[in-house]
Amino acid sequence: MTEPARPKRSLYMEWAKTHSHAKYNLATSGLMGVPRDDFPLNLDELEITAPGGYGYAPLQQRLAQHAGVPEDCVVAAAGTSMANHLAMAAVLDPGDEVLIEQPAYGPILDVAHYLGVRVKRLSRRFEARFSINLDELQRAITRSTRLVVLTNLHNPSSALLSAEMLRAVGKMALRAGVHVLVDEVYLEMLFGQAAPFCFPIGQAIAGAKENPFIVTSSLTKVYGLSGLRCGWILAAPKLAHRMWLLNDLFAATAAHPAERLSVMALDHLKQFRVRAISLLTANRVFLDEFLDSRSDLECFRPPAGTVVFPRLPHGRDPEAFFKLLREKFETTVVPGSFFDMPRHFRLGIGGDTSTLRAGLERLSAALDSFAKR
Repeated sequence: MTEPARPKRSLYMEWAKTHSHAKYNLATSGLMGVPRDDFPLNLDELEITAPGGYGYAPLQQRLAQHAGVPEDCVVAAAGTSMANHLAMAAVLDPGDEVLIEQPAYGPILDVAHYLGVRVKRLSRRFEARFSINLDELQRAITRSTRLVVLTNLHNPSSALLSAEMLRAVGKMALRAGVHVLVDEVYLEMLFGQAAPFCFPIGQAIAGAKENPFIVTSSLTKVYGLSGLRCGWILAAPKLAHRMWLLNDLFAATAAHPAERLSVMALDHLKQFRVRAISLLTANRVFLDEFLDSRSDLECFRPPAGTVVFPRLPHGRDPEAFFKLLREKFETTVVPGSFFDMPRHFRLGIGGDTSTLRAGLERLSAALDSFAKR
């Protein structure tokens, strides 16, 4: 029997690259990019070519220190998307079963389908504030399950999974003999609050056993440093080594100037954190004002993050609304269809404050106009 062709594209990424741009772009999911003049560039430390090997030692050291883990647990990757791809490819074979949250960030699902695995879904419901039901998770994990995939903060809602919840998930995974991949690319947006980082939780509960958690992240979303493509994976040493070897088939050797620039960024991360806090503090005021003014929108309000996931009223055509918003009001948001929840849309607040404020005004005007149809 001939197996169906595996998809070799990401519809969400195609949309993001070709249709998300607008005068008032509220579809971005991270912090606006750091301008060159604000980057602590030291040309004396910039080189073009590295001697080669698995990982650039200074970057490995900075990432291990940043994450609070041993260096042999760190795998550098070209952004969180490549980190997720490597992590999933390292533990899954065609035909394996993977359990992925719903709604989920589209490219995670795309990678799973590309890898030829069987995908099951774990609901994170709007009515439950996008939390996880542990009983449902327990029932969903079978003898065929090899991997559970979650995001924390959740993409697209920014809902936070607590340390207690993650500890329970980790214990469940240990008993079942499965790994849990947690994309933490938004988690540092808690900015000083007690962030429930998965890898140390896994170390604590695993004891002498292998840490059940695999963690991915990058400098992209929180710090506005997308151009560096500085991503990483945290995994048990043997698994981390397997990922380094697997990456020889994908990226082989990293772009060394980006590695050097990433070291500079990590050495000055405090200034990027201060910038992020200032921007998001200002922008959240306008988001709250907008949501307070819209009785026609339902929205879970997360404790932190750059995105929210409002729900449109019943009886309206979401795609018609997004078309009106883009064409008449020059504003974009991410349609909820990319998250299998078409009545919702993802709204980003990590951009320039004046642009966000104007975009929210146009979003409100579009909602009013659409209601009169």
